[in-house]
Amino acid sequence: MLNKTYCSAVYGINACTITVEVIVSTGLHYYIVGLPDNAVKESLRRVESAITSCQLHMPRQKIVVNLAPADLRKEGSGYDLSIAIGILASSGQVTNRHLEDYLILGELSLDGSIKPIRGVLPITLQARKEGFKGLILPQENAKEAAIVTDIDVIGVENLAQVIAFLNDITAIQPTKVDIQSYFQADAARYDADFSDVQGQENIKRALEIAAAGGHNLILIGPPGAGKTMLAKRLPTILPPLNMTESLETTKIHSVSGNLKAKDSLLTTRPFRAPHHTISDVAMVGGGSNPLPGEISLSHHGVLFLDELPEFKRSVLEVMRQPLESRQITISRAKLTVDYPASFMLVAAMNPCPCGYFNHPEKECICGSNTVQRYLSRISGPLLDRIDLHVEVTPVPFDELSTTRTAEDSSTVRRRVIQTRKIQKERFNSFPDIHCNAQMSTQLTREICQIDASGRKLLKTAIERLSLSARAYDRILKVARTIADMEQSESIANHHIAEAIQYRNLDRETWGGKF
Repeated sequence: MLNKTYCSAVYGINACTITVEVIVSTGLHYYIVGLPDNAVKESLRRVESAITSCQLHMPRQKIVVNLAPADLRKEGSGYDLSIAIGILASSGQVTNRHLEDYLILGELSLDGSIKPIRGVLPITLQARKEGFKGLILPQENAKEAAIVTDIDVIGVENLAQVIAFLNDITAIQPTKVDIQSYFQADAARYDADFSDVQGQENIKRALEIAAAGGHNLILIGPPGAGKTMLAKRLPTILPPLNMTESLETTKIHSVSGNLKAKDSLLTTRPFRAPHHTISDVAMVGGGSNPLPGEISLSHHGVLFLDELPEFKRSVLEVMRQPLESRQITISRAKLTVDYPASFMLVAAMNPCPCGYFNHPEKECICGSNTVQRYLSRISGPLLDRIDLHVEVTPVPFDELSTTRTAEDSSTVRRRVIQTRKIQKERFNSFPDIHCNAQMSTQLTREICQIDASGRKLLKTAIERLSLSARAYDRILKVARTIADMEQSESIANHHIAEAIQYRNLDRETWGGKF
C-alpha cells in the first residue's frame, strides 16, 4: 500500500515541503530515493529500532521511500519521524486519516524518543502558507513553531505519542504562546547598560549618533580605554526590534541551530563578536550544507570585530559587498541561497602594535613606519564603508572613581527612537531604506543639501585636514543624522563640523601618514 506523509526541508532561510512516499510490497531490502545524503540513508536503521522499541512491527518486506521533489538534495535527520509514520501507515499500524493534514518532523533516537531539529520557524511559516492544519514535531521545538498563528503545533516526545495521536487514542493540545506579552516583556532586556560606563561622554555621543543613523563605527584607542565595554552596550540603545524584524532574525538563528529551546522568539537585537581567527566561510556563511555566517547572524543587530587588524585580510574583504547590498548570496553547483545581512559594523583596534600611539601618558615604542604598516592591514575600501572613526582616550581617575550615576541606556534609547521616527517618515517611499546610513550616493545629494557656508566649511576641512575624497558622502550622512537628533530640517554648520571630527583615519597626517 502506498501512503504519503509530509515534512519539510530548509534552503537558505526558506522552507520547501517534501512529500514522503512510502510503499511496502513483496520482496526484500529497504530503499530511499530522491537525492538523500548519508544522514537520510541511515534513517531506516534509526526508524527500525524506534519502531521495535514501541512494541510495533517493522515490515520484513521491500520498502521503497521516495522523497519528492526528487531533484532537490535532502540533508539531515529531520525526515526520520515522517518516514517512520509512512512505513507504519503502509503496513496498517497507523491510520492515514490525518496524514495529509500535518507536517511531521523530527529525528528519532533508537529508543523512539524524538530529538529537536533546526529551521522550525521557516518550516512553520511555509506550512501555514500551504494550508496545512498543523505540525507534529519535537516538544523542544514547539514554542518556536507556536509563535506562528493560525496553525496547530503538536509537540511530542516520542514515537508512541505520535502513533496514539494519529490513531485518535490520545488527544494532544496544541502548544500556544502569547507572543505580544512575551515580546513586550523582553524587547528591551539587556544584561549591560550605558550607566555602567563612567566618563567617555564624547564616545557615548558618537555611539548615540551611530545608533540614531545606523552608521558603522570604528573605535581606536589604547588597551583598557573601554572600547569593548562601550561596543557591547551599543545594542542597548538601538530601537527595539519590531515584530517583522524579530521574525526575520529568529528565522536565521533557527536555521543555524543557535536558537535555544526557551527562546521561541528573539526579542533583543543580536550582538555577534567572532574571534579574530574566524575563517572566511564562518564569517560570510556557506559550507557543503550552506548555513548562515556571522554576518547574517548579526542581521538587525551589531557585528563587533575586536582587534580589527588581527583578522585575516580575506575575512575583512568578504564584508565589503554585504555592507553595501545588505544581502549575501551563496552559490553552489546545484543550489543558490540568499541570506539577509543588514547589520551595523562596530570595530575596535589599537592604534599601533604596542597600543600606545597618541597616548597622553605612555610612550609608544613603535616607529612611524611600524604604525603605518599596522594601520594598512585595514584596506581603504573597507574603511570607506565605516562612517565614524572615533579616537578613545583613557578615562581619568577622577571620572573613573566618581559616584555620579551616568545616563542609562533607556534614556539614550528614547532619543534614538525619536530620531529613527524622523528617518522613517523621510524614507517612507523607499521600502529598502530605513535609516540615513543606507542612503545611496544620489539620494545623499538630494536629501543632504547644505548651503554655501556649509560647502565652504566642508571644502576647508578637506583641504586643511587632508581628508580623503571618500569622506565627503560619509560626512554628509552623519551630519544629516546629527541634524535629525536636534530635529532640524536643514544641516547647519555645527552639524557638519561635528561630523568632520569623526573622520580621524581619513586624515593624511594621522598615524604617521606623511
